[in-house]
Amino acid sequence: MHLRSLNDLTKKELTEIIDKSTEIKAEPEKFEKEMKGKTLLMLFEKPSLRTRVSFETGMTRMGGHAIFYSIKDSPLGKKESIEDTAKTASRYVDIIMARLFRQEDMDSLAENAEVPVINALTDKYHPCQIVADLLTIKEKKGKLKGIKLAYLGDSNNNVTHSLLLGCSMVGMDITVGCPEGKEYEPQKDVIEKARKNAEETGSKVEIVNDAKKAVENADVVYTDSWMSYHIAEDQKEARIKIFMPFQVNEKLMSKAKNNAIFMNCLPAIRGMEQTAEVIDGKQSVVFDEAENRLHTQNAIMLHLMKK
Repeated sequence: MHLRSLNDLTKKELTEIIDKSTEIKAEPEKFEKEMKGKTLLMLFEKPSLRTRVSFETGMTRMGGHAIFYSIKDSPLGKKESIEDTAKTASRYVDIIMARLFRQEDMDSLAENAEVPVINALTDKYHPCQIVADLLTIKEKKGKLKGIKLAYLGDSNNNVTHSLLLGCSMVGMDITVGCPEGKEYEPQKDVIEKARKNAEETGSKVEIVNDAKKAVENADVVYTDSWMSYHIAEDQKEARIKIFMPFQVNEKLMSKAKNNAIFMNCLPAIRGMEQTAEVIDGKQSVVFDEAENRLHTQNAIMLHLMKK
């Protein structure tokens, strides 16, 4: 069993993982020996503070061991194929986490591994982040079903795609507010899958090109970087002009519900996708969200290893 995207989970499994995360967070001592004698291999093609520290800390807290391996220092995909890497690593470790540029490479890794593989981010999906987001929303709002999340900004990215899948699976409404155009909107196959999920859970999926319309009646306002890792620096100024109408500021937050919370998966740049007043304000839960990566990833590892 792998977690290449949230499509690998049933609604029941996703709910069980969130519930297990709550238990792990409340009583961590109960899980101190769950990974005793087990080894996690962490493959990094993209850097990350939260991903490395949370996975390594989580594995250690459960009695296991984690190995950090930077792909930039390796022959992966060059001298040695991804397929051979997966087969070799499976002889040494019990579970693999990978943070890669391309979803196709993640799929190849999973297809050839004999141990569970976790997608810790690719260009298309970021499932671990969204499980943490759902736990955070449930903690703050007391439920998931019937909650409305508004996402603002660059929407042709891994976070938006995974939010569409995750929200629709648990019965949350999601409205994506972004500039018009294929380059900025979520990919069609993800929208279609999210809408299919929504039909089953009774939720709504909307894509709009107006920020104010997106946040109307929202319980959660969410944004992410305008400059993903694959975006060239020379595109920065042009992208700022395109996305500035979707910046989450105090005026835009006031259009959501009075008790709406603000989320950003981090890292964040104040003055770009959101203002400092918002991310550092009373409605922001970004550091609770970051903490929950630790608990939900532990639950994901236990689920994949059937613990």
